[in-house]
Amino acid sequence: MKKMAISTTVLGGIVAIMLSVAPASAQATRTWVSGVGDDANPCSRTAPCKTFAGAISKTAGGGEINVLDPGGFGGVTITKSMTIRSTFEAGVLVSGTNAIVIAATGADNVILEGLDIEGLGTGLNGVTVTGAIKSVLIQRSSINRFTQNAVNFASTTTGARLTIRNTTITNNTNGVNVANPAGVSLSASVADSVLEGNTNFGLQANGATSVITYWNDTITAAGGTQLNKLNGGQIISFGPSSVVSSGTPNNTLAFQ
Repeated sequence: MKKMAISTTVLGGIVAIMLSVAPASAQATRTWVSGVGDDANPCSRTAPCKTFAGAISKTAGGGEINVLDPGGFGGVTITKSMTIRSTFEAGVLVSGTNAIVIAATGADNVILEGLDIEGLGTGLNGVTVTGAIKSVLIQRSSINRFTQNAVNFASTTTGARLTIRNTTITNNTNGVNVANPAGVSLSASVADSVLEGNTNFGLQANGATSVITYWNDTITAAGGTQLNKLNGGQIISFGPSSVVSSGTPNNTLAFQ
């Protein structure tokens, strides 16, 4: 009986240890969301979650959230390396708040692909980067109708980079804002994209170590300074773009 009691005690301890580590081990490198999913699910392909916020806690750092079918998947805060990717219409609709907040660490990289980020005329920022992130890539997406910025890039990691490719940014108060904290060098590149109808600017480099390069873009609006440079910020054109607005680049480099 004494031996049995000891064995039961040991077994109970093992079970307790296993239970204590279960949440961490439950994180997967690839998770899934669906318009008919449920955030109580494990976010697997056969049992997907319903929102990006529900899936991110079940996705390991460096992992990927995939979209199974068209739907609206809500705003999300990203605090680790992460890819959110869709080949369908993946809506991120918000009202009166930020849509996607990226507040990760200096070693982290975030990719957003195939997202329809909609502010409904009351959302604040479409994508705002506030943490010490290394790089952000936004591609094949749309960002529309936000009252502050479509993209606000203010990483606190020197050398951090924002890349925007094949993306439509329309009818926001501001387009892409690169604003470096004191002493932090930031760069952004915008290519193969359309920035139209953004009230104050399409591209803004704010700060002496903020640099934006752009090429093969259409940048136009009825007002504002669509290429806006503040406090020594630089905007550089690489090759052909159509810019119908006030504002000029610091330099136009030969396309090679």
